Amino acid sequence: MHPFPHHYHVTAQATDSGRVVLSHEGVAPIESSPPVEFGGPGDAWSPEGLLVAAVADCFILTFRAVARAVKLEWSDLKVAVEGTLERVDGQSSFTHFEVRATLEAAAGTNRDQAVAALERAEHGCLISNSLKADVHLVPVVNIAG
Repeated sequence: MHPFPHHYHVTAQATDSGRVVLSHEGVAPIESSPPVEFGGPGDAWSPEGLLVAAVADCFILTFRAVARAVKLEWSDLKVAVEGTLERVDGQSSFTHFEVRATLEAAAGTNRDQAVAALERAEHGCLISNSLKADVHLVPVVNIAG
């Protein structure tokens, strides 16, 4: 890992209507538009969807590191995140993220240790740690065999 601080540069470009093109060096650009809830077409990623996706993605990447560190054998992790957007003090803000993590673990895995690894991932996720909204983990561990 590179020493801190890390800097991430993204550019966004748009005209007076249509989609916004988001670019980050070395990766394919993506397009975004407002979600249906804000009158958008609902056929592209939205800033809201990207934020919720970042929570899910960060959780999985953090879990991979935790699982390696504790030598936890697993085959699949599905993470479904629901972000709740509300009006708070006259401003729209995400107030809660529910992270439902379903882990498929190897036969003989200790369920409590697997849940602890999921909890460590939730506590260690830099995206979740950067948000002011509450994050609630709902862990499910299925052990093979």
